[in-house]
Amino acid sequence: MPKKILLIDDEPEIVDICRDYFKSAGYDVATANNGATGLQSARREKPDLIVLDLMMPEMDGLDFCKAIRRESDVPIIMLTARVEEMDKLIGLEIGADDYITKPFSPRELVARAKVVLRRAGGDSNADMIRAGEVSLDRAHYQIEIRERAIQLTPTEFEIMATLMSQPGRIFSRAQLLQSAHGVAFESYERAIDSHIRNLRHKLEPDDLIFTVHGVGYKFSGEAQ
Repeated sequence: MPKKILLIDDEPEIVDICRDYFKSAGYDVATANNGATGLQSARREKPDLIVLDLMMPEMDGLDFCKAIRRESDVPIIMLTARVEEMDKLIGLEIGADDYITKPFSPRELVARAKVVLRRAGGDSNADMIRAGEVSLDRAHYQIEIRERAIQLTPTEFEIMATLMSQPGRIFSRAQLLQSAHGVAFESYERAIDSHIRNLRHKLEPDDLIFTVHGVGYKFSGEAQ
């Protein structure tokens, strides 16, 4: 069954060309021309990935992202004509999984979407990672603590997988950012703190991720 992409952008030309490229690549595509209708479409269509414009009428991309993250971990690629690093940082902090600046190549967008979807879907050949009472299953893209399933976004999942790969090792923010997004720009490192906060909230009441001040974060396999 083909994966479904939801395109949300108020520029008809961008929607049309991206829809054509995604369809040519074998995806089902739904579209919306503003954030408000896009949120309704996301709830109705249950897409596998959302391509989301930052600047839109009625509800902009940041407000959309905040709203959808309260009810879904669907992967999100954010589009914007703005190039300020703070915009990228905010997008990553509130749950975007990738970020592309306009103008962009539709081929690049499809390629990036494939990477995000592959990461979200897990690798069927990857091993299970177990640490204490915590297990991470890439094949089924899930984490369990004593059989309690934890739902994570793709970015959170990659950070958790990195931390769990070597319990007790301290990972810097740059290393975690590299594992999650494939980039390690110093100006983005604050986004990791937000992801860690979100992870700790989802892992509650278990205390598994510890801050090493001035260095980074480490994982303990023994839930407290």
